[in-house]
Order: sequence, then C-alpha cells, then structure tokens
Amino acid sequence: MQPKYDLDKIKFATDRSTFEKAVNLYEKRKVTKFKEELHGYFATVLGTKPYKVYVDNRHYDQGDCECYLGQNDTLCKHMVAVAIHSAMGGKKLGEEDKRLVSKVTCSGRLGELSKGELSEVKKLITSAARYIKPYNGPSRVWFSYQNSLSEGCNRLSQIVSELPVSEQTAKLLVDMLLRLDDKLCRSGVDDSDGIVGGFIEETVQALKEYAELNPACAKAFSEIKGKETCFGWEEPLVKLIHSP
Repeated sequence: MQPKYDLDKIKFATDRSTFEKAVNLYEKRKVTKFKEELHGYFATVLGTKPYKVYVDNRHYDQGDCECYLGQNDTLCKHMVAVAIHSAMGGKKLGEEDKRLVSKVTCSGRLGELSKGELSEVKKLITSAARYIKPYNGPSRVWFSYQNSLSEGCNRLSQIVSELPVSEQTAKLLVDMLLRLDDKLCRSGVDDSDGIVGGFIEETVQALKEYAELNPACAKAFSEIKGKETCFGWEEPLVKLIHSP
C-alpha cells in the first residue's frame, strides 16, 4: 500500500530538527516490526525505549506515538521516521533525499537555464506557491495553515537556491516575488508569523548577490520600479538599477 504522501512532502512540511532526527532513526534501522494495516502503518521505533507508532497512509502527520510528544498531539520524530519508511519502502536515502533547504541562498553559479529547464522551474514555482493560500478557516486550523505556508516557502527556498545566476533567472525571481506580494496584499494570505515575508527578504538578499556577481541582473529590477509593495522589499533592489 503506497502512501498518499512522498518523501518531499515529509521533508518540506516538517521542521528541520524533527526531520533530521527522524532520518537518523530511519538510517540506523530503529524502525522495526513495520507493517501495513487498514488505513495506515504500524511499527515499533527504538528510541530511549521501544515506542509503538501508528501513521495514517494519507496524512503523514496524523497518527499516534507512545512518546511524550505523541501523547500531547505533537508530531514527533518517531512518527516521521515511520512515515519515511512507508514512503521509501525501506530503501536507502540518498544525500539529495536528506538535504533540506529552509533558507534561501545564492548558488553563486553563473549561467542560464535552457528553455526546457526554465519551463520546468516555472511549473515548480507555481506548484510550491499553491501552499501559500488565503486563510479563511476557523481558529482550530490556524497551525495547520501556518504549516502550509512554511511548506510552500521551504519548497520555494530549495528551487531558488539551486538556480544559476543570470538576468534570466533574476527576472524569474522578480516575477515570483511580485506574485507573492499580490497574495499578501490582495489575496487574503495571513502572514502574521512573517513566514512569507521572511522568505521574500531572503530572496531579495539573494538578488542583491546576483547583481554583485553579474551587474546585468539589475536590469530585471526595472519591473518593480515605481511599484509599492506590502512592506517595501523592492527598495534595495530599485537602488541597484542606478548603480554604476
């Protein structure tokens, strides 16, 4: 029985500390007596003591664990380790599988995307941005909503951090920032915790590094000249348009 989620879902929707601890459990074969049953997976995870764990096959963060966190309705490393086992089928994790990017960085690599690569990246950005959606639910789903924003920004962070530096990719990122800004200003996204705003600021910093590495990248910033954004993130980029 294949779960409805995959490793990427687990990786991008889980906080770094919990994910890394779960990976450690999985790689050290601490997930034992794994079996599929009804609508989920049962296993015994060897931690400070053996913990019986259940994880739903549709939502990896729904289930039960005998540990302290699990008994207080908090997603724990034991549940995530079982979810990883279900998604990977017990296979070995590669280095890319374990790599979690939660902060935007500039790749520092000069170059352009091919037409096909550019099209694929645009699709990935659109898909990731869907997690950054309007909030119109009751208060009980607030934390779930914030998790969705985090997942969207984590997915986008990895995409952005892997891009080569060029005027082409600078324009791609400026367009992405304007779309996110529109979501914040006019589409009902509730960014009270500053998750999306933080991602935007990190991307702006990466674009400043783009312009240092390749001054032609600053041409892409002309698109935001004269625009007023939610919190003025465009200002440091606009200043670079006139730089010698």
